[in-house]
Amino acid sequence: MPTPIARRSLLAAVAGLGLATMACAAETADAPVVAAASDLQFAVTEIAEAFRAETGNEVRLSFGSTGNFARQIREGAPFEVFMAADERFIAELDADGFTRDSGDLYALGRIVLIAPHGSTLTPDPELANLEAMLAAGQINRFAIANPDHAPYGMRAMEALQSRGMWDDLQANIVLGENVSQAAQFALSGNAEGGLIAYSLALAPSVSARGSYALIPEAWHAPLRQRMALLTGAGDVAEAFYDYIQSPPGRSIMARYGFSLPGE
Repeated sequence: MPTPIARRSLLAAVAGLGLATMACAAETADAPVVAAASDLQFAVTEIAEAFRAETGNEVRLSFGSTGNFARQIREGAPFEVFMAADERFIAELDADGFTRDSGDLYALGRIVLIAPHGSTLTPDPELANLEAMLAAGQINRFAIANPDHAPYGMRAMEALQSRGMWDDLQANIVLGENVSQAAQFALSGNAEGGLIAYSLALAPSVSARGSYALIPEAWHAPLRQRMALLTGAGDVAEAFYDYIQSPPGRSIMARYGFSLPGE
């Protein structure tokens, strides 16, 4: 894990991007709660809607950083399914008896450089424009998720390190609590841009606000995303877990840019 970084926040409003840290697919109080990494904000919301339409069963969705969810599970949070953005967290919870088993790999994620419309930053896959603007002192704020507990923030840090820009960007980085909040900051108009999840950039409410470029996956460790049923998960949670891996669920994941196991 990286050295702790002081969290910085933007002073600008970030509402209206269609991104939130919490969402519910049901109002039913006894519906199982799914803790999902925030890069899944749009994909898993669609999956939950399709699951309800097909089965009549409902789940409640909570989105946030993988590291924070892992801590909450250890503290007794009543989740029944955990969809992590980094499989390491599932392995650690499994070793300590919080999950039924080691779970299943459900996706491989990617990161993108994104900039709001009107930004002086032009996204490109090699980060060449970002590097040039940084050298010219033209980057004021640049958003990523907090690497201390958000896997997408860790991978963003690794990508910047691989390009030799991490140290020079320190004074300009603003940290989102999770990658959804990093996307809010990046597109707020008060930042030149940021590094966020490809799955978020593909959502219409996000892509309408800016442009993006997919970053080479060789620049960072793989985003191997794994999920597991927590001990005490019930029948509806089990059915939803299976539905994620069914053809309809996999189709939705693919539309949001995730690479799928076995394909």
